[in-house]
Amino acid sequence: MSDSQTDRTGPRTLFEKVWSEHIVREDAGAPAVLYVDLHLVHEVTSPQAFDGLRARGLKFRRTDRTVATMDHSTPTLPRRLAVVDPQAAAQLAKLKANCAEFGVTLYDLDSAEQGIVHVIGPELGVTQPGCTIVCGDSHTSTHGAFGALAFGIGTSEVEHVMATQCLLQSRPKTLEVRVDGKLPAGVGAKDIILAVIAKIGTGGATGHVIEYRGTAIEALGMEERMTVCNMSIEAGARAGMIAPDETTFEWLEGRRFAPKGDAWTAAVAKWKTLKTDPGAKFDASVSLDANTLAPMITYGTNPGMGIPVTGNLPAAGTGETASDRAALAKALDYMGLTAGAPIAGQRVDVVFIGSCTNSRMGDLRSAASVFKGRKVAPNVRVLVVPGSKAVKRQAEAEGLDVVFKDAGAEWRESGCSMCIAMNGDQLSPGQYAVSTSNRNFEGRQGRGGRTLLASPLTAAAAAVTGKVTDPRTLMGGAT
Repeated sequence: MSDSQTDRTGPRTLFEKVWSEHIVREDAGAPAVLYVDLHLVHEVTSPQAFDGLRARGLKFRRTDRTVATMDHSTPTLPRRLAVVDPQAAAQLAKLKANCAEFGVTLYDLDSAEQGIVHVIGPELGVTQPGCTIVCGDSHTSTHGAFGALAFGIGTSEVEHVMATQCLLQSRPKTLEVRVDGKLPAGVGAKDIILAVIAKIGTGGATGHVIEYRGTAIEALGMEERMTVCNMSIEAGARAGMIAPDETTFEWLEGRRFAPKGDAWTAAVAKWKTLKTDPGAKFDASVSLDANTLAPMITYGTNPGMGIPVTGNLPAAGTGETASDRAALAKALDYMGLTAGAPIAGQRVDVVFIGSCTNSRMGDLRSAASVFKGRKVAPNVRVLVVPGSKAVKRQAEAEGLDVVFKDAGAEWRESGCSMCIAMNGDQLSPGQYAVSTSNRNFEGRQGRGGRTLLASPLTAAAAAVTGKVTDPRTLMGGAT
């Protein structure tokens, strides 16, 4: 009897329920053949996969379960301007040609629905509870906020899904992350996930799928849940998941590709079963007290190097092993920071508000609440990049673009932008950036650039003060 069959006989976790429903074949000692419900495609990791289909004379198995968009190489300056990066222009042109040849739906630069792949999937309603979702992008874990099993795949796997709509996958372990209590004012979803990664480390969830649970998680809106699941990969996890509930159903209802009528009623009835059963066992569990959390910010060169914005950098020699101590020293040297010093007050040159982590309406509203009535500090550059054209339209309808521009920030077109230093949206060597993106590796936002990850509130506070600042000191209006 296979593991997928034994799963059905006792209490099961959310992951186990979704996994077992998508097993085509699972033999002891071998990877499982997992069926894929939705394949998301963008211009960076797909060209070789399309070429592979041609070279092997293979057909595209399920174009109706594939959605493509332009995001990584997309310029965020006005679309009437030419793409100045020749490599980016080539990638965009190649995706358009490939999708036309194979019949794949593409939301290109001219589409009203174009945007970051992990933003438009939920917006369109193609992201749904209980689905398996893959993309050639590590932050596919974002979609787990809906109770989907969603994970990034490599280029060869992209080709495999195109050809078969299946993947070979080894069954991961499960990790429960419980966050109970009530978040204090000024503390949000980005602070939760940065605190989780700071606690367990960038390898703390390796080989596991995380399920986020607890009263603080249940209180989050869908956009906040997406932020939490988005950064699961930064803790080493294969995926992150949150059980669907009324918040999920309300958010999805009426979206373009969500079920309608009787099909909606049947879908919700099924989705309500997608929760971990009482008595189900996780392979590991960690917990956080939401009441004690503060705004978080990173100081080093991986997302696990995070502290409260009111805290001090680790003292010299901190670390359990010689390797840990050496890594800390190397990170602080690259960042130009002093061990033991407070992080608050650190100079900031650039602020980036955007990325698949924090480019949705709630993120922009949060940032705008700080910018309103204030000005960007002298010598600070601020880029605000909405995650999709739909987000951009709504933000402009609410007047948020005016708030940002009046403050002195740049209001851009939708795309990945400075998160991956594309099309000129990048740091210069030695510059410090407070960024709402998900990675702070050396050179991630530009060669020699120094990235501090934070929430939209904390990023906006840095923008108007010119230094790392506790956003709670600015809440309540202009000063």
